[in-house]
Amino acid sequence: MLNRRPAWAEIDLDAVAANVRALVATAAPAAVCAVVKADGYGHGAVPVAEAALAAGASWLGVAMSAEAVPLRAAGIDAPVLLLSEPAPAELDEVVALGLHPTVYTRQGIDGVAEAAARAGAPPVGVHLKIDTGMHRVGAEPAAAPALAAAVLGRPELVLEGVWTHCAVADEPENPFTLRQAERFEAVLAELRSAGVQPALIHAANSAATLDHPRLRHDLVRCGITVYGLDPSPALHGRIELRPALSLRARVSLVKVVPAGEGVSYGLRYRSTTDSVVATVPLGYADGVPRRLSAVGGEALVGGRRRPLAGTVTMDHLMVDCGPAGDAGAEAVRRGDEVVLLGEQGGERIGAEEWAARLDTIAYEVVCAISWRVPRRYRRSAGTGARHG
Repeated sequence: MLNRRPAWAEIDLDAVAANVRALVATAAPAAVCAVVKADGYGHGAVPVAEAALAAGASWLGVAMSAEAVPLRAAGIDAPVLLLSEPAPAELDEVVALGLHPTVYTRQGIDGVAEAAARAGAPPVGVHLKIDTGMHRVGAEPAAAPALAAAVLGRPELVLEGVWTHCAVADEPENPFTLRQAERFEAVLAELRSAGVQPALIHAANSAATLDHPRLRHDLVRCGITVYGLDPSPALHGRIELRPALSLRARVSLVKVVPAGEGVSYGLRYRSTTDSVVATVPLGYADGVPRRLSAVGGEALVGGRRRPLAGTVTMDHLMVDCGPAGDAGAEAVRRGDEVVLLGEQGGERIGAEEWAARLDTIAYEVVCAISWRVPRRYRRSAGTGARHG
């Protein structure tokens, strides 16, 4: 279905490539796994994966087998790590797609092995995840030796990796990351004493990659930094990152709203002067939070910051471009570009700004941009080349 709305998200694949090159240099000699789950954090999994692999990433990461289908359909044959243990209904697809699944239960181990046997596939490389304190998914440290032995006891499987995940690596002063590192290293020592030495040890997410060299091991799993965003404000500036996504639209209507008149649902926004108000075809169904205007959200129009006027609606939002009679406001016309996220005229509004206003994280901001917003890709020649 062709979307002809004058609204789009622009993805700079040169920025993705630059970010990955910076991560590769920072993590070396560890390899980089570019995490492209959630459709590449809203940026588009296939174009991002192609750009990341061309820039030096060695692995890709997804949350579920369905997310790997478009990667394989696009001809991408790089190793893909499945970040959670697959559900029983996914197992045959995991094997068919040649994924490298995470396991952390005996049922999961047996399920992957049985699926490989059904398919007559070569041994599947699995990654045993250890829960060192985040308590989301993963095996208890004490269970690691028995689970490793279970993997090794199945001829259909190879114990390719052992890993864990950091809960607070984006908080540089939090001592819990050190405790997680120590717990993980104790598990690795116990496995080594039993003669178990997987090819890949990994623990670092984006934040740990930037701030905890001890956790880089053989592979780092980078998500948000691939897209040019800091894991947290506390880690800003650790490496140079270029935000890859901007959210843009064109003014669909301009009107003068008399002083004191309300704008949008609830009529909560009222200007004390006659105001030039521009309607923009983006709303909360597109990923612009309904309450962004209530927390000081702005847009760039004509290179200037302008406040959102009234509640963001499902399909539209309004922007107060200034008082009637003001030259800048009067210059706004239907078809002018409006920037919700990104740069215009030397000004910039970033996902981290929305996150701060909305008391959330930049991850949620970019992932929330919906399918209704077409993605447009910018790249130099060769940036997005497919890479196997």
